[in-house]
Amino acid sequence: MSHRFLCFFSIIGTMLLLSGCWSQKELTELAIITSLGIDKNEKGEYVGSFQIIIPSNVGGMMGSGNGEGTPFIVHTATGNNLVEVSDNLSKKISRKQYFSHTGLVVIGEELATEEGIMPIFDILDRDTDFRTSASIVIAENTSAENIIKTLTPIDRISAENVLKTMQYTQQRTGQNIDVKVNDLIRGFISSSRVPVISSMRLIGDEERIGEMESLQDTLPDVVIEASGLAVIYDGKLVELLHGDKSRGAVWIMDKIKDTSIFIDWKEKKDAVTFHVIRQKTNISAHIKNKTPSISVHVEAEGNIDGLLVPVNLNDLDEIHRVERKLEEEIKKQLENTIQHMQELKADIFGFGEAVHRSHPKAWRELEKRWNEDHFPEMKVNVRVDAYVRRSGLRNKSFLNEVEINKDRIEKGDMGGEGEN
Repeated sequence: MSHRFLCFFSIIGTMLLLSGCWSQKELTELAIITSLGIDKNEKGEYVGSFQIIIPSNVGGMMGSGNGEGTPFIVHTATGNNLVEVSDNLSKKISRKQYFSHTGLVVIGEELATEEGIMPIFDILDRDTDFRTSASIVIAENTSAENIIKTLTPIDRISAENVLKTMQYTQQRTGQNIDVKVNDLIRGFISSSRVPVISSMRLIGDEERIGEMESLQDTLPDVVIEASGLAVIYDGKLVELLHGDKSRGAVWIMDKIKDTSIFIDWKEKKDAVTFHVIRQKTNISAHIKNKTPSISVHVEAEGNIDGLLVPVNLNDLDEIHRVERKLEEEIKKQLENTIQHMQELKADIFGFGEAVHRSHPKAWRELEKRWNEDHFPEMKVNVRVDAYVRRSGLRNKSFLNEVEINKDRIEKGDMGGEGEN
């Protein structure tokens, strides 16, 4: 009997400790914010653009609900800081702002360049509802509000479109990286690395942003495009990197997942396409006579994806010549990017981190003016080893046969054709 009473009181005691549903939130009471855009207006106030999901319309896209209208609505509010912006937004919506599903923060280029973004992220970092795993992008040549409002035909929620485009571009071209809020905050704190953020821009007619009719066209009137990398120094946007320079930065940071390199061959521009399938970048630091230097070693493996001129890939010497040209091209891109960033005095590569790891005592003195004095003047040695592993379905291109036939015809060797 005593055993039964002991079990009974144990169960009752356990039930008293259960918290129940004290913190539950009903969906009908929440305004689910999927992305946040931040700009500044002419009065110097922050302008917050909040992309709020309309559940019935999103459900219709998935096969339930009526599916009429846009899948989200964008509300804007102003204030002298983000807390005031949020308070002013509450006057316009009937539900509690819910930031736990906010996966994207977009910063307008003008705000990032003139005002800086550090105060914004101090507030976001303090918010208990906001996830610091949200991604950040800079709106290049447009406002953050325009990016937030844009309707896209495939991923109709623009926040989802931006995130997928950025991630896929990083995988396919290596010219963007997905940077989270907590990554950026660590970059602000670091004395050895200047942070970078991906940039997005709008291509097309911005006047048709947010029009449902534009989604009915086979050629979209406006498209969100991944454009490159934004360099953030001392909290402000100081440079936008595009093309080979942005890829060179991502390559040195060892974040290349997949990309293509084009080399000239037989006086034909971009005649050989090399698809990188694996790569590894190693950075080592050296100090001699109190002067730091850096060695960058890149190993790249890949396949030949296309040829515009005849190249005999059965010939080992020919493959070695292709590999040497690939090494020259990759090295040139990396050296151009390093030189450009040294001119800007912004170490986005983590060279300072390499010095700190291998020479901690020397770093104590070097970090005081790393970006101002040491990084711009330091010698950086770049070495690239490229390897062609495969050539697709065929080694010998039909272009070789075309070339052989042309030579034969020009020499008058018709191979017996036309003889009686």
